[in-house]
Amino acid sequence: MLVRISHTRLLRAAGLFTWAMVGLPLLYLWLAPHLAGGGDDLALRPMPWQGWLAYLAFGACYAWLTRGLGGRRHRLPDYLLLVVLTLAALGVSYYNGSGLGSVLLMVAACVLPWLLPLPWGVAWLLAGQLAVAPVFIRWLGFPPLEALMQSMLYAGFSGFVFIVSLVALQQAQAREEQRRLNAELRATRALLADSARVNERTRIARELHDLLGHHLTALSLNLEVAGHLSEGRVKEHVQQAHTLARLLLTDVREAVSQLREGGAIDLGAALRPLAENVPSLQIHMDIQAPLAVDDPERAHVLLRCAQEAITNAVRHSGASQLWLSARREGSDVVLQVRDDGRGSDQVLPGNGLRGLGERLRMHGGRADIASQRGHGFQITITLPVAPNAALSLPAGAVA
Repeated sequence: MLVRISHTRLLRAAGLFTWAMVGLPLLYLWLAPHLAGGGDDLALRPMPWQGWLAYLAFGACYAWLTRGLGGRRHRLPDYLLLVVLTLAALGVSYYNGSGLGSVLLMVAACVLPWLLPLPWGVAWLLAGQLAVAPVFIRWLGFPPLEALMQSMLYAGFSGFVFIVSLVALQQAQAREEQRRLNAELRATRALLADSARVNERTRIARELHDLLGHHLTALSLNLEVAGHLSEGRVKEHVQQAHTLARLLLTDVREAVSQLREGGAIDLGAALRPLAENVPSLQIHMDIQAPLAVDDPERAHVLLRCAQEAITNAVRHSGASQLWLSARREGSDVVLQVRDDGRGSDQVLPGNGLRGLGERLRMHGGRADIASQRGHGFQITITLPVAPNAALSLPAGAVA
């Protein structure tokens, strides 16, 4: 049963359980003076209401910060709650005069890898545990060196929790990368399947054109000559054969044209898998139906552009919503991707955007980027698509 629960939910549950267990001795210390014969031999003092407020604030902050770990973008309020979380743990120790706050800081270490870079997370962890050392000196009577060693002992436990949570974060990132690659693989596979179908239809059309078309044209010409050289009933039969040959040539021409015209790639079917199961980003697709592209290479360029735009939104923009639209405008396909991320007043293209621009320029396309701080990022891709080169056969000859 536990195998089916995600590791992030297990981390959250373990932290809340530890927080609840820390509350048991605090509750006992508060109730003991009121119990018969209790409270005379207590080494620790009951915690005042300020300490209980700090304890409850810690639980609330931890529950809020760990909701949907890895599945949402962290914003400024989350970092403010991390500060409150740490101060609340320290408050429990200072108001209670015990090392229970260090235990809560161990729980807080579970959140640090998800919010802070590794060096900052380690520094935050050590600073929090060292801040408890005065409690060991003042209320528990530890010499300064022993108090420092006690703090470092808790820091070691916190480091273990920190590493476990860091491994969980790396696994979540690896799964997200695997999901992204799988989505791209499904999209590419759909595009390859369409490309194979188009290539096969084109090959068949070419064979019909080159073999049957040429032979039927030669037969029609010979029958026309025979009609001029023959007389009587023979001439009638030759003319009938000539008419049938021309009709058959017309049928071949129409079959070739239909094969050519039906050989377009459905770009929408290739784009839709990119929007499946993207954590922390909701993708809204508006794709013209049908949206056909005759050239497999140009369809591949559009697919790669959409992949790059979605990847940038996930990794860099901090967006939660993304809108992708694709439509045909004359001889062009216009692909527009915009998000509600941070945006920037000045866009410095990285390797991904530079590669995207190079692909488009090779095929006569362009990319227009618009971004403003606080108003997200938008890229509009315009790519001319080759018209369907349907093969046309004249009635009396093969082109």
